[in-house]
Amino acid sequence: MQAPSVGGVMLPRGNGETIRLSRGASLTDFAEKIGANPASLVAVMMNLGEMVTATQSVSDDTLQMLGDEMNYTVQIVSPEEEDRELLESFDIEFGEDEGGEEALVSRPPVVTVMGHVDHGKTRLLDAIRKTNVVAGEAGGITQHIGAYQVGTEVNGEERKITFIDTPGHEAFTAMRARGAKSTDIAILVVAANDGVMPQTIEALNHAKAADVPIVVAVNKIDVEGADPTKVRGQLTEFGLVAEEYGGDTMFVDISAKQGLNIDSLLEAVVLTADASLDLRANPEQDAQGIAIESHLDRGRGAVSTVLVQRGTLRIGDTVVVGDAYGRVRAMLDDKGNNVEEATPSTPVLVLGLTNVPGAGDNLLVVDEDRTARQIAEKRAARERNAAFAKRVRRVSLEDLDKVLKAGLVQELNLIIKGDASGAVEALESSLLQLDVGEEVDIRVLHRGVGAVTESDIDLAMGSDAIVIGYNVRAAGRAAQMAEREGVDVRYYSVIYQAIEEIEAALKGLLKPEYEEVELGTAEIREVFRSSKLGNIAGVLIRSGEVKRNTKARLVRDGKVIAEDLTIHGLRRFKDDVTEIREGFEGGINLGNFNDIKIDDVIATYEMREKPRV
Repeated sequence: MQAPSVGGVMLPRGNGETIRLSRGASLTDFAEKIGANPASLVAVMMNLGEMVTATQSVSDDTLQMLGDEMNYTVQIVSPEEEDRELLESFDIEFGEDEGGEEALVSRPPVVTVMGHVDHGKTRLLDAIRKTNVVAGEAGGITQHIGAYQVGTEVNGEERKITFIDTPGHEAFTAMRARGAKSTDIAILVVAANDGVMPQTIEALNHAKAADVPIVVAVNKIDVEGADPTKVRGQLTEFGLVAEEYGGDTMFVDISAKQGLNIDSLLEAVVLTADASLDLRANPEQDAQGIAIESHLDRGRGAVSTVLVQRGTLRIGDTVVVGDAYGRVRAMLDDKGNNVEEATPSTPVLVLGLTNVPGAGDNLLVVDEDRTARQIAEKRAARERNAAFAKRVRRVSLEDLDKVLKAGLVQELNLIIKGDASGAVEALESSLLQLDVGEEVDIRVLHRGVGAVTESDIDLAMGSDAIVIGYNVRAAGRAAQMAEREGVDVRYYSVIYQAIEEIEAALKGLLKPEYEEVELGTAEIREVFRSSKLGNIAGVLIRSGEVKRNTKARLVRDGKVIAEDLTIHGLRRFKDDVTEIREGFEGGINLGNFNDIKIDDVIATYEMREKPRV
């Protein structure tokens, strides 16, 4: 076979050799591997019908297609493998305990609580750590991953257990999967009155995939219809056989609400850990761990809840967490107290990072700030290239209904901002998994932690995107900018509302949404009696303008006295008018409503349809 020729220049043709390229590589990266001119590869791609620049990140499919054309086998390096190679270039081994057996000491088990929504996971954690988490949560659903450490006495010995609190609804699949990866033992919560539900099976599969032992907490044994025996029978079908039935899974009947048998559950966790696992780590080496949750704090900057897995993390250590780095300025434990160091299996809140890392990013301590910065920058570049390489079809949201009716393929562009990285990733994952047919695609242009900023609005303007604010609001002039430019910014505090509304928009099912707009207020200065018209209010227009036939309400001493009134008559001196503006006096007749007094305020308003873009 002849080598391909472009413009008379012969390109080096391979013999099936394997070329390793990272996700989002460019034609320049490909050219370096085979010793070719990048411009000639651009020409090859043009011959293949693809317009690609030399430095543009391209998709895996494009790299594979080019490799086939040039007779090379292209191997796309996974992000995990690429990260391992990156760390090896700095002589860093992640995930390994240094020293021999004598350097290892026992550490507390790390436990994740899983199960079906409403089966009592949060209440169980509440009972364990004696604080009320449920009351402050929107919709009673755990929105963020947290980590807590508790103590219990087993066989006369004080033992510690670390809990990672992962939410239990399918919308949080990504967060729960990450929680399971950092977990030693899973507590599967099943309600005795409901039995095994779909999310119970989903949680069970996550735990099995992470290859962790399972302790079953049969909750709500105090409610009517509770049948713990039925739960044991149902779970037998999924490979969880209770010890009393000859299996090796510990079942504990509890009531999180009443606080029954909580100590027995903690004891079961410790006994399972002792029997099934060798939980040891070297506390003397440089710390390594995993970011459980991260967010942007107004006073502290970027903060991350970190679970130390090996080594000891100390104040002053230089750390890199995902694509964030920095020097540990302070550490707080789960009770908010300052701590100087964190040993294996200890969760701490770390302050001092340059930006907000993602949930599940690994943490490691390095010798120099320069090394941390280089690792973080290379990781960030890799993520950026991978994002640029995603093949997308551009369709604006403005033409949603029109394009749907025309039968054209279209795409919904989104920008997601939230208060914590785990929730943002869970929301993104859930939205991308929405199944609304082949006509509509979803593309997340940008996601981040923190308030909605002007740069987010700029990006939305240029790409016809919707901005979703999850537990955050617009900062500074971003709100006015969005209103001025017609950018749709939607705020949510419960993740399911966001998912349902976006799904409805994609299906074209959103009903018109109306908002109340205040038109003007009038203060009653005098009340005139009329045998023909009833009471007439002599008013001074305090703000805006008052129009005839608009809706009104009567406010007395700050309290609403009457709703759904109508401005039937409007007069200036002896003339009937259609409106009276701010600063002018006039007369108002509210039809059959006559209960008006001096100093009352008439507030007029109208309901306007909110535009959906």
